[in-house]
Amino acid sequence: MTDLKHIRNFSIVAHIDHGKSTLADRLIQFTGGLTNREMKEQVLDSMEIERERGITIKAQTVRLEYKAHDGETYTLNLMDTPGHVDFAYEVSRCLAACEGALLVVDASQGVEAQTLANVYQAIDAGLDIVPVLNKIDLPAAEPDRIKQQIEDVIGIDASDAIPISAKTGLNIEAVLEAVVTRLPAPKGDAKAPLKALLIDSWYDAYLGVVVLVRIVDGELRKGQKIQMMVANAFYTVERVGVFTPKQVTVDVLSPGEVGFITAAIKEVADTQVGDTITDERRPADAPLPGFKAAQQVVFCGLFPVDAAQFEDLRSALSRLHLNDASFTYEMETSAALGFGFRCGFLGLLHLEIIQERLAREFNLDLIATAPSVIYRIHLTTGAVLELHNPADMPEVSRIAKIEEPWIRATILVPDEYLGSVLKLCQDRRGEQVELTYAGSRAMLVYRLPLNEVVFDFYDRLKSISRGYASFDYHLEGYHEGDLVKMSLLVNDEPVDALSMIVNRGRAESRGRGMCEKLKDLIPRHLFKIPIQAAIGGKVIARETISAMRKDVTAKCYGGDISRKKKLLDKQKEGKKKMRQFGKVDIPQEAFIAALKMDQD
Repeated sequence: MTDLKHIRNFSIVAHIDHGKSTLADRLIQFTGGLTNREMKEQVLDSMEIERERGITIKAQTVRLEYKAHDGETYTLNLMDTPGHVDFAYEVSRCLAACEGALLVVDASQGVEAQTLANVYQAIDAGLDIVPVLNKIDLPAAEPDRIKQQIEDVIGIDASDAIPISAKTGLNIEAVLEAVVTRLPAPKGDAKAPLKALLIDSWYDAYLGVVVLVRIVDGELRKGQKIQMMVANAFYTVERVGVFTPKQVTVDVLSPGEVGFITAAIKEVADTQVGDTITDERRPADAPLPGFKAAQQVVFCGLFPVDAAQFEDLRSALSRLHLNDASFTYEMETSAALGFGFRCGFLGLLHLEIIQERLAREFNLDLIATAPSVIYRIHLTTGAVLELHNPADMPEVSRIAKIEEPWIRATILVPDEYLGSVLKLCQDRRGEQVELTYAGSRAMLVYRLPLNEVVFDFYDRLKSISRGYASFDYHLEGYHEGDLVKMSLLVNDEPVDALSMIVNRGRAESRGRGMCEKLKDLIPRHLFKIPIQAAIGGKVIARETISAMRKDVTAKCYGGDISRKKKLLDKQKEGKKKMRQFGKVDIPQEAFIAALKMDQD
């Protein structure tokens, strides 16, 4: 059993691409967690998609042994966290299991929006913070300016920030020494009843559900009967172990330690993140304060291109859900697209990653409908509905008011791009809260409606700022909006997959854009096809695809004009009949292209 004062639990927090996972690699290498032969880049990013995109999606933990300058050997539990706004809930879970954090800031880029969001989460969780300046070997590095920036923008002392290069391994030992000397040891009582925080859980094909825990009080050992306090479920522990980063089984986990257990749990859904694990015979008095549940903010329908793949899609979603309980799915049907699922995600990146994993790991060809957010609809009867799918919107006469979610966004942007960013936010119905400066960069705080952000806001922001702007947001609450449901009709038939909820002021331009797009995408038929955008019974935009014409007068050489007239009238009648009974085939590509929102 390790003495409490020789344990350190710490997280690495930073903006995307500031070098968290690379620093984790160097710490593992320096402490001998893996030999040089076993090392690979971003060793904790285990998913193929994480390695390819160079981002961390799932937080990972590893236990390291370090012999410090004072001659003592310390056990370090390191948690590598994601930096992207969609996975902020992963960060909050890790911080709850730590006493300290390394704040990694890129010495050439400086403080970014996500740096602020993550470090404030750590400060709110009461963690001690050690600033680390990474990429010090770059020619563009300005350590003194960045130290000053950390003090000005975040408000923590950065005079003794550690300059390192995670890539080359420069000054890594100084980081380990700082962890040992500047971060506090955990507190806990080994003799008290067992209290363990459930940090994470995932599904392993051989072991069943693996549960990651942080022991607060008491001890956890093999064969022990445990109780999940919130879920009120009982299990017998089969294996107890730690990650070094390899799985190593141990006899017992003591206070302050982070490790994993398996207990013949069938589904990840049975293990609620933030639950408290206690001993069945000698339970703790009260559970630990858990985490707030991950909130889905973006919804979209996923449909197989080939209807025969519906069952494959169902089993693929249930398998992904085993490992990622933060997305939800329920069955839905669409007249245009057949059977599929309505899925909820934490954000657009999360949606993109789930889609990509379904395509890669399960070879599924999918169509995703336009992403939408949750609207609250207050009916005249006083009832309140949550609306995930625009197709389910009740009759206008029954609606008293509609509320939409708003966010508070923080954008850091270099001065020269400030004008275009302000214009983008104004165009998206944004309300400016404040504008301050951090060195040569402007820090904007805006209130924005979420449905304006989920389409292509992030892409537009990156393109108008040449990739220099950074963006972070959190949900602020619901506010009443002047919202309407816009339907698209092709040949007088509504296409439910393309209906959307829009702000009344922007409905016309959005509708016109969609009609023009569909006009280019739908192939011509033998009859003319009207494409209309409508709000209720009122058409607000229209385009017409002209008919393909066969030259029926080709066989008339000379003669009376009335013969030609007769043939043309006959053709006209035929086309009228055709339009009545003809079915318009909208190719799948047209759907996909139309759903990739019009870049205003």
